[in-house]
Amino acid sequence: MKIKKSQKLYKKALKSMPGGVNSPVRAFKAVGGNPIFIERAKGSKLYDVDGNQYIDYVLSWGPLILGHAYPSVVKALSKAIEKGTSYGAPTRLEIELAELVKAAFPSMEKIRMVNSGTEATMSAIRVARGFTNRSKVIKFEGCYHGHVDGLLVSAGSGGATLGIPDSLGVPNSYAAETIVLPFNDKEAFKSTVKEHWRDIACVIIEPIVGNMGCILPKEDFLIALREETEKYGILLIFDEVMTGFRVSFGGAQSYYGVKPDLTCLGKVIGGGLPVGAYGGKREIMQMVAPEGAVYQAGTLSGNPLAMTAGIETLKILKKSSTYKRLEKTMAHLEEGLREAAKRAGIKVKFYRAGTMFCTYFTDIEVIDAKTAKTSDTEKFKKFFWGMLQKGIYIAPSQFEAGFISLSHNIKDIEKTIEAAYKTFKEL
Repeated sequence: MKIKKSQKLYKKALKSMPGGVNSPVRAFKAVGGNPIFIERAKGSKLYDVDGNQYIDYVLSWGPLILGHAYPSVVKALSKAIEKGTSYGAPTRLEIELAELVKAAFPSMEKIRMVNSGTEATMSAIRVARGFTNRSKVIKFEGCYHGHVDGLLVSAGSGGATLGIPDSLGVPNSYAAETIVLPFNDKEAFKSTVKEHWRDIACVIIEPIVGNMGCILPKEDFLIALREETEKYGILLIFDEVMTGFRVSFGGAQSYYGVKPDLTCLGKVIGGGLPVGAYGGKREIMQMVAPEGAVYQAGTLSGNPLAMTAGIETLKILKKSSTYKRLEKTMAHLEEGLREAAKRAGIKVKFYRAGTMFCTYFTDIEVIDAKTAKTSDTEKFKKFFWGMLQKGIYIAPSQFEAGFISLSHNIKDIEKTIEAAYKTFKEL
């Protein structure tokens, strides 16, 4: 595998950007070596500046559920860009996308578009505090909700990858407003809420954790959160930035039948362009300016290009055949990876939810941050590079989910399974 041009670009990037990247996990710190630089992408494939081709299971960290440069999305964007890139004024496109989202997520009676998942979670928490007139937030260890000051406490994703659970620059007073509990620990949650409920504005959670790999909730965990929050007048926020439209058309809340008060979305609803959204019960969202006194704004929020790509993507996802195809492809990959590890004599734990998945190098069931950390990250490093050299691009971190798209075909899956078997054998 040639990487000479990528190496040259990385050295140049180091002179202009911290770590040579614009987001930490791209720097390959968790797997060693230097990042590869991408030239273009199409369907299920990435092509780097050195001419290498990869089957992509990162998919821009989740948004590209249809695949790269999906023809109908490209066509719609081509028409939209001729009309301008941003107006700073309302358009019918914002209404159309909001209605499509509401149809998939009935709990989101009113929606505000923003530009990122971080903006969505930050704003939802502010609304929850304004609505309840309380200040504290409960989050769960290993769940990542963006780089919001008060939520960079035992964070996953980049934080877990770099071994830095907290961040410099976050005042202790901000962190003190956040209570961190173990994921899937129902009893710890109940006792904490019982003791501190008068101060707790909201509970925020990734209903399926995608920033420690892919960790599923225990059967009654989300139900317990819903029951306890309702009991004490605490708002329940589902961060479905990653799981929204990935787990099912209606996200994790539809899959598990648990209705939150507020939902945060992103990734898929932008069709590959920067977007985020938060929404929920009408009486809660009426707190948001200009209707209410909770202020939040964004010059590029609801920009016509992101709305166009999102509308086209959700229209395709609405078709009954789409998720049937995605499920068939994902089931084939799951079965093949499990069998490949077994044939190679490598102990792994494989988890998946809809089109999200992760392979952990451990023989312990992964249910929270503590058990996720039992995965052998040295083996993962070798696995990552082995797969990359065979033309398979997976996330450069043990603690990130993988994804498939509508563009992945049987040939892609078979090549991936064969590459995984060979790489497992090399371990």
